[in-house]
Amino acid sequence: MAFDHVRTWIFDLDETLYPPSTPLFPQIEARMGAWIRAKLGVSAAEADALRARWWHDHGTTLAGLMREHGEDPGPFLADVHDIDFSVLAPDPDLRAVLEALPGRRIIYTNGTAPYAERVLAARGLGGLWDAVYGVEHADHVPKPDREAFDRVFARDGLDPTGAAMFEDSVRNLAVPHELGVVTVHVGPIRDPAPYVRHHTDDLVAFLRDIASGQPRSVA
Repeated sequence: MAFDHVRTWIFDLDETLYPPSTPLFPQIEARMGAWIRAKLGVSAAEADALRARWWHDHGTTLAGLMREHGEDPGPFLADVHDIDFSVLAPDPDLRAVLEALPGRRIIYTNGTAPYAERVLAARGLGGLWDAVYGVEHADHVPKPDREAFDRVFARDGLDPTGAAMFEDSVRNLAVPHELGVVTVHVGPIRDPAPYVRHHTDDLVAFLRDIASGQPRSVA
């Protein structure tokens, strides 16, 4: 089957391991906007426009700030991740299907590893992971850059041809697909990108399908 060879299971974090309707990432976006306004002296609308452009051109707001304004990533990341995690709820069903996966489980997020650990704890998913990688492990080069994947995959020592990656951002699956990773888009809307091998809007059900040998494929 499509996942029989997989021995490393790579999961993005935000809006992949919790529902996109959860009011968590909007808190980060609001704090990023406030940081941009304070740093550059721009309006809220201008800050939002800059964030959108940096996401498109550089992969993340931080990457845009670093490349165009010499931002120090440490204080920025600490500030924007100072949010309310109580909006997250434990998900024992997700924990059970993750625990059942054969092989290694890792997190790879454009956030930081300490932030990821707090999200995982709030979701009841702590203690499941062989490694948790944040943007700092790629020297603050973000997904979808090829360099980011090369750095994190080399640090982990994983074989991409024996891995699967679950990610809510379709564009972040292009490089993994090129490297031989089985790609799974997790989200409410199916995007038939050529580098998306599978899609699901129900991660728990999809992982159960893997266990049964019948994953749901993108046609």
